[in-house]
Amino acid sequence: MALNKSMHARNRYKDKPPDFAYLAGKYPEFQQHVQTTLTGRVSLNFKDPEAVRALTCTLLKEDFGLTIDIPVERLIPTVPLRLNYIHWVEDLIGHQDAGERVVRRGIDIGTGASCIYPLLGATLNGWYFLATEVDDMCFNYAKKNVEQNNLSDLIKVVKVPQKTLLMDALKEESEIIYDFCMCNPPFFANQLEAKGVNSRNPRRPPPSSVNTGGITEIMAEGGELEFVKRIIHDSLQLKKRLRWYSCMLGKKCSLAPLKEELRIQGVPKVTHTEFCQGRTMRWALAWSFYDDVQVPSPPSKRRKLEKPRKPITFMVLASTVKELSIKAAAMGWDAVEAIAVVRAWVEKILTDLKVQHKRVPCGKDEVSLFVTAIENSWIHLRRKKRERVRQLRELPRASEDVLQAIEEEKNSQKSKSNNSGCENSKTEDSEMGIMAPDEGVQLTTGDELLEESAAKEECGEHVKEETEAKQGETSLDKGSSNAKEESCSSEESSNLTVEKEQSPKETSRCFLFKCLMNVKKEGKDVLVEMHWVEGQNRDLMNQLCTYLRNQILRLVAS
Repeated sequence: MALNKSMHARNRYKDKPPDFAYLAGKYPEFQQHVQTTLTGRVSLNFKDPEAVRALTCTLLKEDFGLTIDIPVERLIPTVPLRLNYIHWVEDLIGHQDAGERVVRRGIDIGTGASCIYPLLGATLNGWYFLATEVDDMCFNYAKKNVEQNNLSDLIKVVKVPQKTLLMDALKEESEIIYDFCMCNPPFFANQLEAKGVNSRNPRRPPPSSVNTGGITEIMAEGGELEFVKRIIHDSLQLKKRLRWYSCMLGKKCSLAPLKEELRIQGVPKVTHTEFCQGRTMRWALAWSFYDDVQVPSPPSKRRKLEKPRKPITFMVLASTVKELSIKAAAMGWDAVEAIAVVRAWVEKILTDLKVQHKRVPCGKDEVSLFVTAIENSWIHLRRKKRERVRQLRELPRASEDVLQAIEEEKNSQKSKSNNSGCENSKTEDSEMGIMAPDEGVQLTTGDELLEESAAKEECGEHVKEETEAKQGETSLDKGSSNAKEESCSSEESSNLTVEKEQSPKETSRCFLFKCLMNVKKEGKDVLVEMHWVEGQNRDLMNQLCTYLRNQILRLVAS
């Protein structure tokens, strides 16, 4: 019963599915179709028409006090699905808000042998029904079922010619305004479609229940799409003779073209819903020409999102928290508790990254931050620095003759001039586009000087990459330390600052993502959770989480 939780809120089977064991013990005609497994579980073979018929008759008798007979060669309705439709019609006509004295009248187009919609509507709500039927066998059974339940004063079953929908059925009822019409149309256009050939996604499992029904009940020219379009065209002539027109659909793909047809025809009020029960889904469409009707909202997509997405987490061990507390005290912070210490360092790292964050109310023994990332400031730092090194190599260089002349002039100035002379020399050098090196540094040619600087940058980057790779492999829980990370961390922070000054962005335009960060106690350790709220890519939050974890590790290692 995978979809039962998405049934209509008032459906009695939503939270309490039928108890087969209880029903088998009470109704012998149902007990003969029940199977008991070795584990004691009671089940029913839904591919057996006799078993399905016995279940329908038993549920109607047990839960609604209705006694019906259904020929096995005609459509056998499932009670939870039909009950979903009845409850939705209640929502359409505002039955729950109206007084008990309000008389409601409805039409059931193609009532079937069971006459189940009129029987349920009359029993539950006292509705009056005009039930139409084209098939002789179905007409006779429907009339018999109404009579044996003493509901002839509420339900009128009429035999109509083939292809008759609403127009011909209402010829004799010219002065009555009906509140609604219901219809379970033939879903299929031919026998191949009824068997699932070229109409069912091959990836879907085969149906779990048998498909019963006569030719007129399951097939019509053009299938359900053309059948419902004929009802739409009848409604364009009848208009306000009915307050609501409605039809059930067996295929979701039929919903969009029918809504488009209603839009083209200028129908002012249109809504739809979905019926969920067991492993079966159906859809329904309703429309009205009245301006004063209340239109129920279509179902939201929350049903598909019921399973919450797990947060991204990392753990800060008690030993790590202790080290962080010592560093926090050295910086003059008043954070004492483990949660406060971790929160303070996380806030500092986010501030350094220029990631917006603010504290929000939360439960006891935890701290929550609402984080908004405007730009990606936590990755590609090494790549950006290598790019600056490449740009440095491409800067224009002075010739060797000029450099030698500058060196000779500098040496001569040193021997016969004072400090002011040295300052003047540096000023002249800077005016020529080259700054003289500090004292004690051997000046080589321009190419050698720049290559040496670039090599040092490359070497520092290589050491940094190797260190960070090792840190990525080391879990935070182990709390491994490496003294070399201190210089790398400070170097990375300075590079981040420089890079942001070079390429400022307007943060008011958009954001990368938003998340809720919870810092809570987990035994003696501290757990950091990041819950996705919205944004461009969930992977960005994962990257930030990894960066925070590694930065905390570097703090302990230093």
